[in-house]
Amino acid sequence: MRQTPAGIDAEGLTAWFQLYVPGVVAPLRFSLIAGGHSNLTFKVDDAAGSAYVLRRPPTGQVLATAHDMGREHTIISAVHGGDVPVPRTIGVEHEGAVNGAPFYVMDFVEGAVLHDEELAAEVPVSEREVLGDHVIEVLAALHALDPDEVGLGELGKKADYIPRQLRRWSKQWEQSKTRELPAMEDIHRVLEERMPEQIGASIVHGDYRMGNMITGEGRVLAVLDWELCTLGDAMADVGYLMNNWIGPGEAPAGTSGPTAAGGFASRDHLIGRYQDLTGRDVSQVDYYRAFSHWRLAAIVEGVLNRYLNGAMGDQDGDTDLFRLQVDNLAANSLALLGG
Repeated sequence: MRQTPAGIDAEGLTAWFQLYVPGVVAPLRFSLIAGGHSNLTFKVDDAAGSAYVLRRPPTGQVLATAHDMGREHTIISAVHGGDVPVPRTIGVEHEGAVNGAPFYVMDFVEGAVLHDEELAAEVPVSEREVLGDHVIEVLAALHALDPDEVGLGELGKKADYIPRQLRRWSKQWEQSKTRELPAMEDIHRVLEERMPEQIGASIVHGDYRMGNMITGEGRVLAVLDWELCTLGDAMADVGYLMNNWIGPGEAPAGTSGPTAAGGFASRDHLIGRYQDLTGRDVSQVDYYRAFSHWRLAAIVEGVLNRYLNGAMGDQDGDTDLFRLQVDNLAANSLALLGG
């Protein structure tokens, strides 16, 4: 007998699906696609062979603002139907009465999520370069959307994206740092001194990389994980993507780098393609790459802090690897700033 995954009330959800999802046929089978400390993603298969995806916050005590299912559902619904591929949303439950926490449901999109180099190596070489082109074309299409026209004008503050981010993550660093690392303060100072002017206000995905996409046949079939999406400086997405777009033998910004498999379009090619598609000045992309490394260093240090304080349960992880990652991210940031 198949065990129902944690975070799923099969009886309550089956009743909800029968009420709100046309054509669904019970019984339903629930399986975890992605877990961890971010939002949980489940595949839902019905008896007729149809498949859906359910997203809910992680189990346990969480901040509602950090895992707002209604907000994520609104963003995907607003973006759907244009040149940014996202799954079709089906419904949302805001109160948590059905499954113990709010959730939303969308179509299941068949394809591959290229989380790492090993998975990317399975992509035919003939598809890799064109996939890179489509990745940057989709990002350009996202940044071309007018937030007000698609109903996302109130998603967040439009102005001063980088100043707000610098204040937020500098405070986060000070509150969570586990040791003194002068480079982090040095980077913050230089980022403040050299801050580019923000041109317009775009929809910023916030975590735009191939590990958050479903791909197939050289195309992006769906962009996923919109929980960090806000309004602000489009170039922040470009800098973040370029840090994750590594070549063979290059160290990844995070825990993995799919494009290290080789055969993908170069960073310079993608940056040039983005400039051609959007008309934006990309001459300061290294600033945004440095900012992205610094921001990620603050995030990883926060994770390390929570591990050391027992807030994440299992403390068997190698904390030295966290520290090394923070050190490397800070060094990369300084190098991009010419330090």
